[in-house]
Amino acid sequence: MNKDKIRWGILSTGRIAHRFAEAIKAMEDAELVAVGSRTMDKAQAFAAEYSIPHAHGSYEALADDPDVDAIYVSTPHPMHKEDSVLCLNAGKAVLCEKPFTINAAEAGAVIDTARAKGVFLMEAMWTRFLPGLAKVRELIAAGAIGEPRMLSADFGFRARFDPTSRLFDPHLGGGSLLDVGVYCVSLASMLFGEPARVAGLAILGATGVDEQAAWVLAYEKGELALLSSAVRTSTPHEARINGTDGAIKLHAPWYAPTRLTLIGPDKRERDIDTPIEGNGFGYQAAEVAACMRAGKLESDILPLEETRSIMRTLDRIRAQWGMTYPFEDPNTVSPTTGL
Repeated sequence: MNKDKIRWGILSTGRIAHRFAEAIKAMEDAELVAVGSRTMDKAQAFAAEYSIPHAHGSYEALADDPDVDAIYVSTPHPMHKEDSVLCLNAGKAVLCEKPFTINAAEAGAVIDTARAKGVFLMEAMWTRFLPGLAKVRELIAAGAIGEPRMLSADFGFRARFDPTSRLFDPHLGGGSLLDVGVYCVSLASMLFGEPARVAGLAILGATGVDEQAAWVLAYEKGELALLSSAVRTSTPHEARINGTDGAIKLHAPWYAPTRLTLIGPDKRERDIDTPIEGNGFGYQAAEVAACMRAGKLESDILPLEETRSIMRTLDRIRAQWGMTYPFEDPNTVSPTTGL
């Protein structure tokens, strides 16, 4: 593929879909050509807001639109598997919002479909593609802090309790781990890979989902990640990577950092600015476009096997708490190896 512009469709019209639409509209090599919703009224309203030529009153119609090259799946995470598979079967490249699916078994089904169809697929962990995280990878590869040994990161906020909202409803995959804890797990994965051991505790609220949680991931070479998430408790949104010869601070919000601090062996601190263009959602779209033009079926920055590994880790963390969702088959959830 060598298109001047990648033609995008957006599946679903929720809050995060607006952020993606804003990013695409600001890009020179991308075009927003279609949107799909469960109702035509919502699709038409969204299309009017962003001057999108095609509005579809079903996801099936969006997937079948011949003018669309790639689709951003932004439904609630229990629907990610079904909606991504729908688009992949229609031959459309897919950028699926995080968490990629509810569990690793679902992730495997989506990945297997993409590979069987020979279609591009990537998890929309937008943080991974931002300049700040790219700079972190560059510094670590250059040995700026020696060997990374320990990560600490948090992502928590206080939301009003509403048992029907996606944050608290178990039927919508509620809880802090899949909503924001996934950012912390993904950062740990970027640094250390898949953990050998998992230990954690959660406070399960009235609806049975984790309202706040903390966990430790341990790795084969002795690295540790100390992570936490919450939807009923505000936290600093900071991260720090400690190495054998220094450290990197990712200033709040660490998942979209505009400034890093590099601490060298002599304890001296050097600030590094990492400005973000627009709302930050365009970087992941640019990665999709670059991969598609190069004929790649997945990203080297966030490969599909890493996405599958992240989902396995999330499964193992939940297993520590004995927490499953009502629609899950417990036999398909990755078992925990504990400590």
